[in-house]
Amino acid sequence: MKARVLSAIAALAALAACSPPDSPTSPTPSSPSFSQNPNDEIQNDPKVHVHLPRGHARPSSGGSPLLVYHGGAIMTSSAVQVIYWGTSWGNASFVGDKISGLDAFYGGISNTKYMGTNTEYTGNNGRVGTSVAYQGHIVDNLSAAPRGSPKTADIQAEVCKLISNPQTNGYYPVYVDTPRGHAGYCAWHSYGSCNGTPVQFAFFFNLDGDNGCDPGSPASAGHSQGLAALANVSGHELSEAVTDPRNGGWWDASGAENSDKCAWTFGPSLVTLGSQSWKIQGNWSNAAYNNRSGYDKSGCIAG
Repeated sequence: MKARVLSAIAALAALAACSPPDSPTSPTPSSPSFSQNPNDEIQNDPKVHVHLPRGHARPSSGGSPLLVYHGGAIMTSSAVQVIYWGTSWGNASFVGDKISGLDAFYGGISNTKYMGTNTEYTGNNGRVGTSVAYQGHIVDNLSAAPRGSPKTADIQAEVCKLISNPQTNGYYPVYVDTPRGHAGYCAWHSYGSCNGTPVQFAFFFNLDGDNGCDPGSPASAGHSQGLAALANVSGHELSEAVTDPRNGGWWDASGAENSDKCAWTFGPSLVTLGSQSWKIQGNWSNAAYNNRSGYDKSGCIAG
C-alpha cells in the first residue's frame, strides 16, 4: 500500500497510533480500522508499500475507486530470486515446508491466470507481463536478521550483498525468521539499486502463528499455516511490484495498489500455480469494477 500521509486522514492515523497493532497471538480484528502509525518510519516512507493485516484498511479518499496511472514504468516480465535471512533458516524444524513450498510457489506462478490478473495495466515501457523467471533461493543463516521493523536500507543491503548479478527486472523477496510482533503490517515492497542497477525487493516477517496475517488456508491445500500465510502475502507483493515497481505505476485516489484493494478477500476456489493449489487473494481490475464483475462483484479477480 502507498505509504503517503494525507492531511484528510491525519486524525484517524493519530487515533490508530494509540492502539497496539495485532500481536501474533491476537484474534483476527472483527471490524476495519486504519493502522498507519505517523511515527512509523516504514509506513511513512513514500518508497515503501505496506500490506496491512486482516481487518485493517486505508480510509477511502472519497474519490474514484479506479486505479490511475502515475506515469512510470511497469514490469513487462520479472526475474525472482528469494533470500532467506536469519540463523533459524538453518534449523530444519523451523524451516519445515516453507522453503520447498515457496520454491513451488514461485516456480509455478509464471504465465498463470493469477499473474494474468495484472495484465490490463500498462506503463511507459509496455504492458505488465505474466512471465516470472524463478532463479531459486539463497539462504543466509550465518547472520542474524534485524528484529522488529527493519529499515528499507537494511533489506536493500542484504539484497545487494547476496545478489551477484542484479537485474533491472529483478524482484528479490527477503524472508526473515523474526515474527511481526507489534509491527502494523505483514509485508512490504520497495525499490532501490545495487551497484547502479535498479532492483525491486520485498520484506516478509515469519508469520508462523500470526492470526493477523493468516489467510485461513484449508488443510486440503496441504500447506503449513506459516507457509500458507507467506504465500498469500507473497502473491500480494509480487502483483503490486509488477504494476507499481518504482513509485510511478498504478494506484487509486487513496494510495491503494491493485492488491491492497482486494486484501483479505478470496475467490470461491483455490488458485492453481503449477501442480499446487493455494489460498491467495485476488487483485483489483478496473475493467471488472466497471462491469460489476469479479468474484466479489466489485472488481476483484483471481484469474
